[in-house]
Amino acid sequence: MSNGGTITTSPAALKEWAVTVRALEQGRQIVVLRKGGISEETRKFQLASKDFYLMPAYEHQRRELLKESNKELLDEVLHEWEGPEASHIVISSRAHVAEDILITDQEVLDRIRELHIWTDDFAMERLKWKRRDPLHVLLLRVYRLPQPLQLPMEPSFTGCKSWIAAGPPLEADRVIPVLDDEEFKRRCSEIRSLLGTDGEH
Repeated sequence: MSNGGTITTSPAALKEWAVTVRALEQGRQIVVLRKGGISEETRKFQLASKDFYLMPAYEHQRRELLKESNKELLDEVLHEWEGPEASHIVISSRAHVAEDILITDQEVLDRIRELHIWTDDFAMERLKWKRRDPLHVLLLRVYRLPQPLQLPMEPSFTGCKSWIAAGPPLEADRVIPVLDDEEFKRRCSEIRSLLGTDGEH
């Protein structure tokens, strides 16, 4: 396990299932599990930036890969979605990567199963996709924007890719942390302990 590399581009938005973005914004979890998107040239996940917007993606969300107690979140975000012909996309949060932990073992990944909204099958699918590449477990400090961004929908926003160049320059002013400092540190410590990375800090 080790930290991944960083590529610098700004501003950037990370595409994630809309239901995952909602869970992050509500403080239900601080992790995302990532590998490269199908449309990306290298097909390997790399950080475009340690600070980025969270862009909700509505395509390919699968109800059966969510734990029963979190399926109402999917209903919530789908109710708000205007469908594939939507003229705008709304971004209401940004994130900072506190850590990028690389995982290659299913047993290790299973240790954090209670700390996210997905089923074991979801986590297993993410790990096995492009098996030679490690799975990135990103620990995210999430902030609500004081005013959501409404961006006109562009063709570049679609497709199976991780990063989108979108939004105005990132600003720290007036953003609202979803979790306070103490709670965020506690959760990070819990995850590091479960994944066996305590000694690396």
